[in-house]
Amino acid sequence: MKPQTRIIWLIALSLTVAMTCLAVAADGDDDQATPDSSAEGDAVQCANLIYAGTRSSVCFSDKFLTMLARDTTINTARKFKPVKAADAEIFQFPFVVMTGEGAFTLTDQERDNLKRYLERGGFILASAGCSSKPWDTSFRREMLSIFPGRELEKIESDSDVFRTVYEISSLKTKGAEATLMGLTLGGKIVLIYSSDGLNDTSTMHGCCCCGGNEIVNASKINANILAYALLQ
Repeated sequence: MKPQTRIIWLIALSLTVAMTCLAVAADGDDDQATPDSSAEGDAVQCANLIYAGTRSSVCFSDKFLTMLARDTTINTARKFKPVKAADAEIFQFPFVVMTGEGAFTLTDQERDNLKRYLERGGFILASAGCSSKPWDTSFRREMLSIFPGRELEKIESDSDVFRTVYEISSLKTKGAEATLMGLTLGGKIVLIYSSDGLNDTSTMHGCCCCGGNEIVNASKINANILAYALLQ
């Protein structure tokens, strides 16, 4: 389905605002908070989160970045850039992905930084790699630690998340029904999570969802989520 022209125009209009909000997020430290102006130019930069010290989102496909650039007027960098959850550099990115397998524990500095990042305009797309139950348990525990009393809530099928760019009628999986969960702050969704795979590993070399309930149409969903995040 063709992108919705009105939505794409609004996204383009919102990019400057989104980057400005993040640019001042790191406690007014201009040196740490200046958006990247490297060879990617004004492209929307998305980060791959390094967390719990050295854990990283190794198997999360960046295909949706290329799709969004191809099918809309949004200029996206085609590859993720690695960024540490504890570093002020995270505030240079309006959107980060976080995934992995197995249990993990964030450091206090990582928790504090991610809290400020989400409160001040950032957005996290998270997914348990290969439907990892230990990772799911760890992630939910950490979110409750960062935002006590705030549970992740199901994102219903009538949400704009399912139609920002591509019209998505359902989350297609290899098995059981999947859901998207969201964290809302100040009336805005700032984090979207799936305990099933949004990793789109079929498009990556050397990665697989070995027995997990991966979401087959993840690339379009992820593109929608990025567009949605930029619109808020």
